[in-house]
Amino acid sequence: MTLRIVLADDHQLVREGLRALLSRDAGLDVVGLAEDGAAAVKLVRHLQPDLLITDIAMPGLNGIEATRRVRAQHPSVQAICLSMHGDQRSVVTALQAGASGYVLKDASSEELLRAVRDVAGGRIYLSPGLMGGLVDEIRTRHRLPEAGTPIPAGPALTAREREIVQLFAEDLSTQEIADRLKLSAKTVATHRENVTRKLGVRGVAGMTRYALSEGLSEGSAPCR
Repeated sequence: MTLRIVLADDHQLVREGLRALLSRDAGLDVVGLAEDGAAAVKLVRHLQPDLLITDIAMPGLNGIEATRRVRAQHPSVQAICLSMHGDQRSVVTALQAGASGYVLKDASSEELLRAVRDVAGGRIYLSPGLMGGLVDEIRTRHRLPEAGTPIPAGPALTAREREIVQLFAEDLSTQEIADRLKLSAKTVATHRENVTRKLGVRGVAGMTRYALSEGLSEGSAPCR
């Protein structure tokens, strides 16, 4: 059986390179390419692939949020996240979003293919060296969860709130966010107030620090 894959990365050369790599395997078929998370979600909805492979750091809607939406809307679609960063927080956040694989971008082609096969076979795949960090992350919480239970999440932001946090962290203004999401500026401002209240932070700088810690953004905190 051929495994149908959608690839998402905001760099065209990376997308095409990954497609060329995966296409060498006769059992893999790259059926769609997306330049950001929003496009990936739409492609998955339209093409119904078996697997989504997505970069984490993309503008607009990042790979983790795209994974979260895809897994919620299409539970049968598995997901692998790609990243340059192997910090524990990014790995934990990706797994919480529903990813079954986390592969570092400096991995070999053989490792990526191994990850695809493992995830397609219903297993979890993490790049070598990441598992120890994941265990350390759990231990720092002082209480290990029961077997089979998810790692405790942070403040319960809605999908829209997480999206708005990311856009503020990318230094977009309230009106720019409203225009992009087709919302009123008043609605965006209300979301902003709700987010800062839930997180216990002040202003865009506080939301940006949260976005950076949660892997929602890799930008620099704006001074507002």
